[in-house]
Amino acid sequence: MKCSKLFLSLLGVASLVSCHDAGSQPTNQVFTPMYAIKNVTIVDVENGVAIPEQTVIIVGEQITQSGGRENVSIPQGATVINGEGLYLMPGLVDAHVHYYDAPIFGRLMIANGVLLVRDMGMPNEYILPLRDELNRGETLGPQMVTTGFILDGDPPIIPLISVGITSPDQGRAVVRQQAEAGVDMIKTYSRLEKDVFLAILDEAQKYDLPVAAHLPESIYIEDAAAAGLASSEHFNGFEKVIAQLLGEPARFYFAGLAADAGYLARLGEVDSEELRAVYERLGESGLTVCPTVVTFNTLTHISAIQGGSFFGSQYISQNVLEMWKALWTQQSDLPDFIWRNWMQMVVGLNRAGVPLMVGTDLMLPGIVPGFSVHEEMAIWQEAGIPAADILRSATIVPAQFMGLGNRLGSVDVGKTASIVLVRGNPLEDIRNTQQIEGLFLRGQYFTRSDLDRLLDEAKEFALQSITP
Repeated sequence: MKCSKLFLSLLGVASLVSCHDAGSQPTNQVFTPMYAIKNVTIVDVENGVAIPEQTVIIVGEQITQSGGRENVSIPQGATVINGEGLYLMPGLVDAHVHYYDAPIFGRLMIANGVLLVRDMGMPNEYILPLRDELNRGETLGPQMVTTGFILDGDPPIIPLISVGITSPDQGRAVVRQQAEAGVDMIKTYSRLEKDVFLAILDEAQKYDLPVAAHLPESIYIEDAAAAGLASSEHFNGFEKVIAQLLGEPARFYFAGLAADAGYLARLGEVDSEELRAVYERLGESGLTVCPTVVTFNTLTHISAIQGGSFFGSQYISQNVLEMWKALWTQQSDLPDFIWRNWMQMVVGLNRAGVPLMVGTDLMLPGIVPGFSVHEEMAIWQEAGIPAADILRSATIVPAQFMGLGNRLGSVDVGKTASIVLVRGNPLEDIRNTQQIEGLFLRGQYFTRSDLDRLLDEAKEFALQSITP
């Protein structure tokens, strides 16, 4: 794999050179246009039920038939897969990634059943061609939607993947530029002034571009949601919710990432009914939340990660390790209360009916492609969110949010065959999503041995020496 200068601009090199994985589909692959999965249990994620003894027909990339075996005839020439004892569910989604090391990331995502990702901030010239290659099947990996560059105040917090904006007019102009470039949505960040942020929201709506926010410090989350914010990332903005309910003045200027996270330690002081009312208002506004709890859990032991001690380290390339070292060397272990109390708030949001999406903030230290999606889901389950709700948040909810609900997110006739066979009912225990027996990505079948080979290849790529 020639992977020199993958994204070394973030390490001080002036130019960005993408390192995709074009043409690296699994070797010795035989294309078979028709498959029949017989006697399988379909996981109906929308209704939260398992439907046994079903037959599913896949022709090309599409699910063409589905139903009881007495109602579905297996076409002549179809490759038959025995689904007895297996559960067929939609492909999983990671709704918050920064897609960087494409040859490794793609293999790990597929091997973990993650077949759709939402990239939340990379330079247009890198991520837009990669998105198109992924979506055409030219590069091995999940399907993708992306925001392209991040829109932030000036100077931006992460300059090399952001555009600094100082006025409402400039914000509108950048939205128009991003729309012309072909992004799928807009991503905003913490340093934007309120009037600039609101102008960006207004302009994006004219182009039918959802806005996803690392919520600016200049605005309450309820005001942002009322103005049309589509999704809120991490716990940004919820610190101010706690401050407001405690009757304390909130800070409306940027003082550092997570500068007000201390308010999470005071969650127990908040009136639970007042907090629930806030959640319900957010839900009524149409806001979706992508919590990325696993991020804050993982960063409680960043010192161990910096020392190379973390699950999945064998899959992390030298490029990524250098990125972590360059950007997070000064980061100390986060206190435990941040992720635990934020998870309590996520449980409250779920109970109030606020749509949630599973995401990991991939590219932060210790977050491993694909594997961390399962870790995020397990955290939610341990906190008390029902497995059926979690599975919806990892499938149909993000698919619909991304405008892909007519093609992805459920096992239905007419939808794209990006589906996963698992041993164990994920509606009973979300950890069963890890028991992958095989899967389809846009109609291409991967057996368990294929997936194991992808893991081995990812490990080999990570071990290779990468030189500029």
